[in-house]
Amino acid sequence: MSGDRIQLIVNQEPTPARAGQSVAAALLEAGYVAWRRTRHGGRPRGAFCGIGVCFDCLATIDDVAARRTCLVEVAEGMRVQLDGEVER
Repeated sequence: MSGDRIQLIVNQEPTPARAGQSVAAALLEAGYVAWRRTRHGGRPRGAFCGIGVCFDCLATIDDVAARRTCLVEVAEGMRVQLDGEVER
């Protein structure tokens, strides 16, 4: 991980990140703890396993829905859309 500072756009807000980290790590570092809700029960979900197994960290990245944020590396200007109510 290089650690160079870059910027994502999360729900249309500029959000700092470090080059080489995953989108999930950048979201957690920015203070997000949950960024989607379950279909049944509306329970909050965010990063859980961190290795792409659990599907809890899904988000829309650069207009592609249901991406596992723990498996996607951040890029300058990347647009991340979190579904519904988020928790910080």
